[in-house]
Amino acid sequence: MKTGEPKWRRRSDARPGEIIAAALAVFAEKGFAGARLDDIAAQAGVSKGALYLYFETKHDLFRAVVREAVAPNLDMVEGLVGQSTLPFEALVRLLFARLGEILTETRLGAVAKMVIGESRNFPELARVWHDDVISRGLAVVTGAITAAQARGEVRPGDPRLYAFSLMGPVLMGVIWREVFTPIGAPGPDLKALLTQHADTVLFGLLAPEAPS
Repeated sequence: MKTGEPKWRRRSDARPGEIIAAALAVFAEKGFAGARLDDIAAQAGVSKGALYLYFETKHDLFRAVVREAVAPNLDMVEGLVGQSTLPFEALVRLLFARLGEILTETRLGAVAKMVIGESRNFPELARVWHDDVISRGLAVVTGAITAAQARGEVRPGDPRLYAFSLMGPVLMGVIWREVFTPIGAPGPDLKALLTQHADTVLFGLLAPEAPS
């Protein structure tokens, strides 16, 4: 077994998946420091001893949550971008529509907030999140922008910085929803935010006469 791999033994039943789903729910609700393995075991409907058959530590569980519950969304995005023949504008709108669904229908935003809030005390969280989520997502968007520049669809400029500009408001919307909406602040409609942001950012990114 490679170092850093989740330490669970393969069995024919669905318990590893159920434990990962339970860990995602508990991390989202209580954060990393506040989550107890007893809570995760109870949520999954297994004993703490049974949990240890699959995962030795909370860090192992967090790696599994990222790789089994979060990374498949990135697999979908990478496939969508890699196989798409759409013009850049249409691709961005399609990507944002899918992102809006993911962020609205999953607990990904709560996990992102947990990583941001607890990474100083648990730097391994930030490392896993960066390597398996952020760097992959940023590479996909940067690659799409680079390809669009080569086709003459996007203005000259650093494609990685353009990717930050494109994705920054997404993170802001997620953080607002996870931090301020629970205390009563009016939260943004993430799908509407992404639609409006696409209109705004594409106005600055697209080269004159770019195909749409």
